[in-house]
Amino acid sequence: QSTPHQLAMKVLIDENLPLKLAGHLKGHECRTVAECGWAGKKNGELLSLAEPEFGVLLTLDKNIPYQQDLKLGRIAILIVRAPSNRIQDLLPVIPDCLVALQSIEPGQVVRVGNPPTR
Repeated sequence: QSTPHQLAMKVLIDENLPLKLAGHLKGHECRTVAECGWAGKKNGELLSLAEPEFGVLLTLDKNIPYQQDLKLGRIAILIVRAPSNRIQDLLPVIPDCLVALQSIEPGQVVRVGNPPTR
């Protein structure tokens, strides 16, 4: 059963993730950085552009929290940790992403999945 506060999130999918990922985030409104015309933007600029429109940036970039001051921001960052950015490596992390999207707060950084073991 779903609780009333589980609103659909507006999710921006970073350019380091496959476009196909959007189809797996059921119940959420997803767009990619490329679809928004923001490919190649630096993280700070990307977050500024994304903030008015999106609730969450979904990325593989684990350095974003160290590069940006997110406390001032209204956008949350969901960092996916997977062996690679291939869809088959990302699919096992999707359930964790969906859980995180239900409770993530603006300015929060949440990490899901497992760090690559190499």
